[in-house]
Amino acid sequence: MTESSSFREDATSPTRGTLIDYLRIARFDHCTKHVLIVPGVALAYVLRGVHVESLALSVVAGLAAAVFVASGNYVINEWLDRHYDRFHPTKSQRPAVRKSLRRGYVVAEWLILLAAGFACALAASSTMFAVAVLFAIQGVVYNIRPFRTKDLPYLDVISESVNNPLRLMIGWAMVDPTTLPPGSILLAYWTGGAFLMAAKRLSEYREIVAAHGKDLLASYRRSFAGYSEPSLAAACLAYALLSVFFLAVFLVKYRIEYLLVAPLVVALFSYYLALSMQPGSSAQRPERLIRERGLIFLVVLLAGAFLLLTVVNVPVLDGLVGQRYITIP
Repeated sequence: MTESSSFREDATSPTRGTLIDYLRIARFDHCTKHVLIVPGVALAYVLRGVHVESLALSVVAGLAAAVFVASGNYVINEWLDRHYDRFHPTKSQRPAVRKSLRRGYVVAEWLILLAAGFACALAASSTMFAVAVLFAIQGVVYNIRPFRTKDLPYLDVISESVNNPLRLMIGWAMVDPTTLPPGSILLAYWTGGAFLMAAKRLSEYREIVAAHGKDLLASYRRSFAGYSEPSLAAACLAYALLSVFFLAVFLVKYRIEYLLVAPLVVALFSYYLALSMQPGSSAQRPERLIRERGLIFLVVLLAGAFLLLTVVNVPVLDGLVGQRYITIP
């Protein structure tokens, strides 16, 4: 592989990694993704009420568990992807690519982070512990051979987006560890996450192929060899439709008033898809989405609508639940 085929600045041997480099591969700056836990907390509180002795302890322990396990997953992600990330315009600057990290230290960091996450989860509840273990297993299946689902088109998106319902379950377990969220909302969260991941890949595909060609993109991530721009756009549409469908099932079953937020959900999906098609899109680096004012405005508006409709009844919507026919006079 020639030097021109990668994004490395030079051909010299990489310098030895420092403590900062080992901390950077844990990507603690990606903690913003854990905002997906919040709806789980809110839904459990509204639908089930508090079923823990100390809500504050449960929330703190649950958040810590999510951060530690996710960072453990990031550690093995970055370490095992280091030979592929050098073909990516920005990921080629990651510490695992630029620096010489010791495998034993990386494995120890991974295990320490998982152990810390499991300990925090167990301090909250046995349910939280079970979800944390599933979270860690997802990282193994997604990154480590013989599984390594990230190399397989479509399965890469589906397996990575499992993190979304797991985060929802973490939030739910903070409030009520005696039950799990309804299957409809878990499926809505899962397929919604698949939409986000597919939109991220669509953004990467459009930008990298235009600048460097598809061969380099496939060198960075094998799954891209099985994708095309139309297939990724179609996948985004399919995941968005499935997410809205499962969300509608949940809304109709548990509080019909929530159906009024459907237009805002559709607007959010549409805005994100449009965002992913912009050059240098934040969709490629989700930790930067907090800077997208339009997106944040829609999220806040959606959250406000949910809160309002939690306390406001709209009796006219009850007619949508039963069988009704429009009679002709």
